[in-house]
Amino acid sequence: MRMIPNNVTLRLATLGDALDIAQMSRDYIETGLGWSWTRTRVARNIASPNTVTLVASDHERMIAFAIMYCGDEHAHINLLAVRPPNRRAGIGAHLAEWLEATALTAGIATIRLELRAGNEGARSFYRRLGFSEIARVPHYYAGTETAVRMAKDVRRAPGGAAVDWKRFLR
Repeated sequence: MRMIPNNVTLRLATLGDALDIAQMSRDYIETGLGWSWTRTRVARNIASPNTVTLVASDHERMIAFAIMYCGDEHAHINLLAVRPPNRRAGIGAHLAEWLEATALTAGIATIRLELRAGNEGARSFYRRLGFSEIARVPHYYAGTETAVRMAKDVRRAPGGAAVDWKRFLR
């Protein structure tokens, strides 16, 4: 598992985190699209037994979060964001690896996600994590912006070898 800065802790979100997560989504993911991941929607996801919501904090405030829905056959990363001053420190990758371990533990082989086609930084981030672009969906966001759909078979390591999922459970 990737290392994160010593002052960063990772935990499951509580209902008290819903507003901070919603505001980060509005500010860092949904900019220019309206605000669909409101406090109420985030709280519903935190409370859902089919969703995993993670928070990374630096002991002072939330610096990152991730929300993943787990279905019967695949998981879907709904949102993942890291505050700009904390990017490129391995925090987002650590969250993604934690979600992958969760999917594997649940017997789920594939994780999917969508992101804005124009967000090259996010596309590059997910490609580095082993996700592949599988489709483009015109007008996905607010009827105006194209989405790129990406997926990853989490049973396979980047070199094609089977993942030793037990290492995530230590």
